[in-house]
Amino acid sequence: MATDGPTGGGRRVDDAAGRPVYYDDCAGTYHSWVDDAVCEPVSTTLLLVVSSIQGVDPLELDDLTAAVDPDALESLFDHWQAGTESGATVSFTFAQCTVTVHDTGELVVEPVERSSGDDHAAPT
Repeated sequence: MATDGPTGGGRRVDDAAGRPVYYDDCAGTYHSWVDDAVCEPVSTTLLLVVSSIQGVDPLELDDLTAAVDPDALESLFDHWQAGTESGATVSFTFAQCTVTVHDTGELVVEPVERSSGDDHAAPT
């Protein structure tokens, strides 16, 4: 999986448990990638990246199963990896973020407005 940052550019803002997290200033999105070499579930990568963006422990996040079935997400991702890249994605809302998982292993996380009306702050 490519981990050189988002296609449109971006700056490295964190290392969520050893995986780089980039911020795309133009799009207001965070980007990271599932590491095939580690054989880590997509859901684990997702939890680590979202918790890193929000600055909380992964255990403090909402229950992922309320947003998506982690086993189904993993099965879909495994199916994508067995074939050729097709541009397929799956998106859902989790922990006040819109999360998109691409067949390339890229995770795109876009914070949505909090209930107070304030946006998640962009990294500095």
